[in-house]
Amino acid sequence: MDNSNLLMLENLSVWYSKDKPVLSDFSIELGTNEVVGLIGLNGAGKTTFIRALSGLLDNFQLEEAIYHGESFSFRDKAFKKKRYTVFAEEHSFPFREYLSYVFASYDIEIPDTEALVQGFHFEEYTDVLLKELSTGNLKKAYLITAFALHPELLLLDEPVNGLDF
Repeated sequence: MDNSNLLMLENLSVWYSKDKPVLSDFSIELGTNEVVGLIGLNGAGKTTFIRALSGLLDNFQLEEAIYHGESFSFRDKAFKKKRYTVFAEEHSFPFREYLSYVFASYDIEIPDTEALVQGFHFEEYTDVLLKELSTGNLKKAYLITAFALHPELLLLDEPVNGLDF
């Protein structure tokens, strides 16, 4: 494996029902600072792959997983602290509380997010409950959080769906 690789997965198979695999023998290498988009039809396994890599699925088989040159498991605590995944989530608290919750779970202080909030034109929504935000503004809240967290591995499931450019 090339030492510049951030992540390498070899022969990942994922299923919800053992007789109907969603992914079979999927392999991928991601370089440091590389951006990769997964393109496929609905049901092709894009979200299932992200869910598996995020440690949310038990039904998988994997030949090899390497992160920064070291073997790892999707549920390793050290790997969890290096990644951040944006999914549709619980929407019961305001953005600022959500931000606090996420950063507390990573045990780091919240950085200044004002430039991100302004860049996404989100100033008037920072105290609004997530469940009251439009789809586009909810995506903005998640993206601001993700970019502020600055994880080594950022996983985004359809990050610009519903955004108004």
